[in-house]
Amino acid sequence: MQVSFILVEPAVPENIGAAARAINTMGFTDLRLVNPANHLADKAKWLAHGSIAVLENAQLFTSFEPAVADLDFIIGTTAKKRSKKHEYYLPEVAKEILYTKSEVISKAGIVFGREESGLKNCELAQCDIASSIPLKNQYPSINLAQSVMLYAYIFSELPKETGKHKTAKKNLTPLYRELKENAQSILTKINIQRDSVIYGRIMERLATANEDDVRLFLSFAKNFNRTFE
Repeated sequence: MQVSFILVEPAVPENIGAAARAINTMGFTDLRLVNPANHLADKAKWLAHGSIAVLENAQLFTSFEPAVADLDFIIGTTAKKRSKKHEYYLPEVAKEILYTKSEVISKAGIVFGREESGLKNCELAQCDIASSIPLKNQYPSINLAQSVMLYAYIFSELPKETGKHKTAKKNLTPLYRELKENAQSILTKINIQRDSVIYGRIMERLATANEDDVRLFLSFAKNFNRTFE
C-alpha cells in the first residue's frame, strides 16, 4: 500500500526539511503539508539534504480534511491521550494493525500535529486509530522530525508493492473504506450519533479488524443496509 506522511501546520522550516529527509531515507516519497511554514526555505532545504525533490513535490493543503480525503486508513500520532480515542497504540502495533489489512487498503496515512499543540481533537477523531511513542521522560517531548523518523523507520518494514501486483491492486476497491461507509450508515440508521462515545468506540474497534474480519463484517453490513433501505 501507499503510505503518506501528513504534517499539520508545521511552523519550523527545519522540521519540514528534516521530515522530508527522514521519509526519503526510509523509502517513502508522499509528503503532505497542511498550512505549513515556507517548506522551500533555505533552512528547510539544508535539512532535507538529498531529499529536496520530496519537498518540491509535497502536496499543499489549506485544511485537514482534503489532505486525508483519499486515504483509506489514517493513523493519528499524539504525545498525550485525548478524549476522542480510547486506545493508543505503539508505532510497532499500529504498523501490525495496518499490515493485517494490506489487501483491503490501498492508501494509508500517518498524521503529525503542530509542534506546540499537536493534533486538535476534531482532527484526531477523523483518524482510524491513535498512536503514541512511549517516553521515559515526559519533558522534553520528541521533536516533530524525530517522530517522523521513528514512524518512517518502523513502517518501512511494510512490504513494498512492485510490478504486476502493484498495477493490479490499483484496480481493486479499498474494502476497508467500503466497510467504514457501511458501518457509519448502520450506526446512523439505529440512531447512534457521530458525536457519541459509543459511535467513536465502535469505529475505533472496527479499525483493528484483520482482512478476513473486514470481509466478513462488510458482507454483514451490506446485507443489513439492503434489508433496511
